[in-house]
Amino acid sequence: MRVIAGSAKGRKLLPVPGQRTRPITDRSKAALFDILGPRIVGCRFLDLFGGTGSVGIEALSRGAAEVVFVEISRPALRTIGENLRRLGLAEGAHVVRGDAFAFLQQPDVEPFDVIYIAPPQYHRLWVKALQAIDARPSLLAEDGQVIVQIHPKEQEPLTLQHLEMVDQRRYGSTLLTFWQTTT
Repeated sequence: MRVIAGSAKGRKLLPVPGQRTRPITDRSKAALFDILGPRIVGCRFLDLFGGTGSVGIEALSRGAAEVVFVEISRPALRTIGENLRRLGLAEGAHVVRGDAFAFLQQPDVEPFDVIYIAPPQYHRLWVKALQAIDARPSLLAEDGQVIVQIHPKEQEPLTLQHLEMVDQRRYGSTLLTFWQTTT
C-alpha cells in the first residue's frame, strides 16, 4: 500500500494492525483518482470510515486543501495519524475520532467537494451513510460527488431523494459507485 501520485508519490503507508480494515488496492485507488482528476486540487475531502487513511492521504498528496478523516477505531486512528506524520501531510488534515453517522448529523459541518465512503463490508453501512447524506444534501458542495467503495455483492438498488448514481466502476472485488445531487 502506497501513495500513487503527488507530493508523497511512491511512499509506503502503514497498515492498521489486525484484519479489521480492507484497504483499497493501488489499482482501484489509481483508477479512482484518474476519474476524479483535477477536481481534487484545492478541494475539501471527507474520508468517512478512514481506516488507514489511504484515500484521504492520496487526496492530500494530490493537492486537496483539506481532508477530514472520520474513524472510530483507536488502532486505525493511530495509523492515520502516523501515516500523516511520516509523509509530512498533517497540514490540511483533520482527524475526527467518532462515529461516522454522528459526524454526518453535526449541524456545523461545512460542505465537502468529495465524500468518500468505504465502511466495513456486509453491514449495509454504505446505505445508511448515503441515506444520511441524502437527508442533508448541504453536506455536499455544489457539483460535489459522493463515492462509495463496496464489494460488488453488496450492491443493491437505492431510491434517494437528493442523490443519484451517475457512474459505477468495478475493479476485481472493488465496486466504486459515484453519486451526485439531482438537478
